[in-house]
Amino acid sequence: MTTPFLTLENVSYVLPDGRTLFSQLNAQMDLQRSALVGRNGVGKSVLAQLLAGLRQPSSGQCNRGGTLYYLPQQLLVTPGLTLAGLLGVEQRLQALARIEAGSLDQADFDILGNDWTLPGRLQSLLAQRGLGHLSPAMAAAEVSGGEAMQVALAGAVLAGADCLILDEPTNHLDSRARQQLLNQLEQWQGALLVVSHDRQLLAAMERIYELSPLGLRSYGGNYQDYQRHKEEERAQVNQQLQQLKHQRRKEQQQLQAQKERMHRRQATAAKADQNQAKILLGRQKQGSQKTMGKLQLHQQQRREKLEGDIAEAGRRVEQVQQIHLHLGTQPQATGRTVLKLDQIVLLQGPQLGPLNLTLAKGQRLAVVGDNGSGKSSLLQVMAGTLPASGNRHLNGRLGYLDQQASLLDPGQSLLAQLPASQGKDQGQLRTWLAHMGFDAPRLAVACADLSGGERIKAALALLLLNAEPPDLLILDEPSNHLDLPSLQALESLLSRYQGALVVVSHDQDFLQQLKPSHRLRLSPPAWHLAPW
Repeated sequence: MTTPFLTLENVSYVLPDGRTLFSQLNAQMDLQRSALVGRNGVGKSVLAQLLAGLRQPSSGQCNRGGTLYYLPQQLLVTPGLTLAGLLGVEQRLQALARIEAGSLDQADFDILGNDWTLPGRLQSLLAQRGLGHLSPAMAAAEVSGGEAMQVALAGAVLAGADCLILDEPTNHLDSRARQQLLNQLEQWQGALLVVSHDRQLLAAMERIYELSPLGLRSYGGNYQDYQRHKEEERAQVNQQLQQLKHQRRKEQQQLQAQKERMHRRQATAAKADQNQAKILLGRQKQGSQKTMGKLQLHQQQRREKLEGDIAEAGRRVEQVQQIHLHLGTQPQATGRTVLKLDQIVLLQGPQLGPLNLTLAKGQRLAVVGDNGSGKSSLLQVMAGTLPASGNRHLNGRLGYLDQQASLLDPGQSLLAQLPASQGKDQGQLRTWLAHMGFDAPRLAVACADLSGGERIKAALALLLLNAEPPDLLILDEPSNHLDLPSLQALESLLSRYQGALVVVSHDQDFLQQLKPSHRLRLSPPAWHLAPW
């Protein structure tokens, strides 16, 4: 096997609108299991595509050694795409089928090579991942998002690549599939770079790269080591900023004292020299003014340098400060029933017996189950967007966030979609949005051009920065695509939320932080409701 490597040499990337996404990045990635982290919108996926050779840098060079397999964050499931196509083996399987049917075309033998055992290896590989019920000829659109991701990951093994670049590979994977992915990556012998916010996956890494507007930094160790370094960094930059501000106040006081002393000396000299010749007094005044001018110039230069140092320290503080999500107001009257489901049966997906469920304000329900078990369908029934047999009774305001954040109008900016009648000061609203990671330029961007994590946060802003917050909040995989600071902010926000909460998530760390009161497991043919 070729010794794999990935390198960046002074790499910069400028977006079509002229905005520089990042500049002068340098790194050398080797056989260590590595992860790339950073805030939403900073350019992690673009950097992964540059490393994979799918984009070209605006300047600098990306170099790679060995064969590379790249898995994008969003699988492109086009009409007619089969699972064999998703695995990257469709042409070889078709060539083998033609040969077995009697073809002697040399092109078919060239396509197949020596891979005569491909069908058996493929079926064995799928069975090992709990996907033995799938056929390579199936349409990719017929399987769940999690199953499609697992199939694509199996393609890395079939490709025999030297280097893997995986962009958010655990999105949409259930707990079992996540563990299988961890096992697969632990056995991987080549170079590995994952773009991820999954803390369980990051804990298995040996190096963390962080991309920010300040550049690309490398941290040895796993996620826990990275967290410790970031806490130390946060404390250091805040201390430096406070020291610089203290120095500025001290120098301002010294400058004022020097000015006062100069004025007193000038006044004293003027009184003592009233009888001197006017021409001599004029020269003394000019000398005094010249001395004062030099002093003021020196002080101005020092002040400008200090202000520059403070601005730079402020930018560093901004990059390490925590994201914060705000609640407009809290729903009242906890304990009141907000949702009741009577004899609900899903009309599509797995067949499950009738569900009876009552949710009151303050209750927290975690909906769990394997991919394809009907979790998203159930949430759509709860939200009233999908019909089902039985009865649904909603008593209160509803907030529903699906996996696509379809609450947003993709053609409008977030700011344009926030209701003007919320009764909130626009300055306060912009401050809250800045705390969520939306600076003024990002607020003006159409939602279609936001990153996946930014769209999730934008949808949460529409739901929660409201004069009348939802009494029932239904969230389908809200942690998908969120960067680590935003994920922690979401955990903090939901821990404060006093309404009823229903969450679908495969992220066990995330669910533990929410402290659900109950767990609803979908395990066909039955529902299993129990205390958490």
